[in-house]
Parts: sequence; C-alpha cells; structure tokens
Amino acid sequence: MTRKRVVKHDGSTSAASKVQGSTKVQEEARPSRRWLKRGVLAIVVVLFLVPFLQKKLPELIQHLVYSHRIRVPFFVDLSRPADLSLNHTINMYLTSEEGISLGVWHTVPDRQRKEAQGKDLAWYQNTLRDGSPVFIYLHGNTGTRAATHRVGVAKVLSALGYHVLVPDYRGFGDSTGEPTEAGLTTDALYLYDWVKARSGSSLVIIWGHSLGTGVGTNTAVKLSERGEHVDGVMLEGAFNSARQQIPEHPFSWYYWTFPGIGYFLPEPWAENKVVFPTEENLKKMRCPILFLHAEDDHLVHIEIAQQMHEVAVSAQNAERVKLVSFDGSLGYLHNGLYRDSHLPDIIKKFVLSL
Repeated sequence: MTRKRVVKHDGSTSAASKVQGSTKVQEEARPSRRWLKRGVLAIVVVLFLVPFLQKKLPELIQHLVYSHRIRVPFFVDLSRPADLSLNHTINMYLTSEEGISLGVWHTVPDRQRKEAQGKDLAWYQNTLRDGSPVFIYLHGNTGTRAATHRVGVAKVLSALGYHVLVPDYRGFGDSTGEPTEAGLTTDALYLYDWVKARSGSSLVIIWGHSLGTGVGTNTAVKLSERGEHVDGVMLEGAFNSARQQIPEHPFSWYYWTFPGIGYFLPEPWAENKVVFPTEENLKKMRCPILFLHAEDDHLVHIEIAQQMHEVAVSAQNAERVKLVSFDGSLGYLHNGLYRDSHLPDIIKKFVLSL
C-alpha cells in the first residue's frame, strides 16, 4: 500500500522569502544612499572648495605663467659659467630687496679674456669703468641664464667689446623668491642702479627678450619717472599684451593645453597679475629703441612688432626708433636671432648712434 507523504508547511519558506525580499530592498537602497552622499559631497566641494581654490591659486598660476621652475638646460651648475665656455665671466649674487638673492653673470669684453682668468669680483666690478658699453640682458619666461640662446647673446656682445650682465629674476634659476611683475621690475631696476653706480660714464643699454621686453620697458618707464633715461633699449621678440589674444598670448599656453581651465582660473592678466603694458610704456619712453624680430617668430607674430614700432615712432621719431626684421626662411623663430651673421653689425650701429 502506498502512503502519501504529508508535508507540513510551518511558514519557514514564507519567512525566508520575506527575509530575501527585505535584503533585496536594502541592497537596492544602498546605492541610492551612496549616490546621495556623493551628491552632498559634490555640493560641499562646489560651495566651499572651489572658492577657496580660486582665492589661493594665483600663486600656482604665476608658476605656470613664468615657467620659472623649469631649470633648463638640466645639470648645469649656474655658479660655474666657465663650463659653458664663458671663462671670462664671474657668477655673483645680488640682493635686490630683503630676502631676494639674484644670480647674475658678468661677462667682460672678449679682449680681456686672458686677463680675467682667476680674477675676483672686485676686479670684475672695476672693469665696468673702462668706458666700454654695458648691456643688461633681461631674458624670457622659461629656463635660466644658462640657456643656449642667452649664452649666445653674451658671446656676441662680448666679442663686440661690450660688458654683459645676465640676471635670473627672482624665482628663476638659483635666485630666491617668487616671480611677480612688480618683483621682476624691481630686480631689473636694482641691477640697473647697481651697474650705474660702478660704470662711470659708460653707456648702459637694456636688451630685453620676450618676457624681458616687458620687464625692460617697465624699467625704462620707472627710470623716466625718476627723471632718468636709459641710454638705449633693445627689444627682441617683443610681445604686446594689449593686442595679443589667447592662444597667441605668450603666457597663455596652459589655457589651450588644458581646455576648460579658464572657466575656473581667470587669465592672470585679466586681474592685473601679469600686465606688462609694453604699448603704453612705449608712449612714455624717451630713449633710442631698436626692435629685433624674426618674421617666422611662432610665439609673437611680426605684425605685433610692427604695430609697436609704429607706436614708439609716434611717441618719438623714426630716427630714434628702428625695427630690424629677419627673413623667415632663416628659421630663427623666437630664440635664434643670436645666430645671424649680420647681428653684430646691427648692434654696433645702434650703439654708435647713442
């Protein structure tokens, strides 16, 4: 006889189902709570962190603008200019203001190369009174005074019989401090005064390249406000922040390298962080000016130099303001004018006109 098996339902299956259902609801709720927490965190970031960063990031912007942390060429001891064949050059450190030490090279005229061997700082300072013109070379916004084209300029000027002083602005190279427009101008003005105090009646000429053209014209205007006028100013690869727009502005590379960053970080020149009003400076300057510009300059188009030349001529006259352009087929771009075989004669002619 076959017996039927009786299965009693004690409700355990139903209970398990309820537990499983409850667990499933809890698991579905967890992601919602996680997203809620993330949303609250995002609101906190937007409301508090972004304004904080907008207030604190100008220093970071300055680092990006000046590229002063990029110490190229690498592995160069800036205290040993002789390693770069500048063996008639001394390295020194000058204090432009409290807490700011500037690394500076002084190269004497090439005719003094042998005599300069082993000489100390006092000897180099005394040579500034020998009647030879003195150039203060203000470099661009990347690297140090050891960059190839800067060393090249020093050699060209020395070969012509001129003194050359090449500083690294505050924060650049082995100089201390952090760069700002006012700070760089203070450094250049200090060096100019330091040279004038030691050079007697020698001509003192400022040569600015790229960023240095802004520093140089700022310095010239500061001098004129004191009732002084620099003997001459040379502007190589000069930029004009009043007429150059992103991405042509030479300091705006990080805006087109990192799309969208301008939404959170306004252009530093928009808040007077980086101004260098070169065009306005040229209207105030009353000294001979020589523009040097390559037609294939990829950072500052030749039209910019032509526009500024016209502004400077209007402020003075065509006899005191000159523009020399270099054919684009020569491939000099923004940094290569020192290689031109005609450059020494161009410089010599300018100096003789002062």
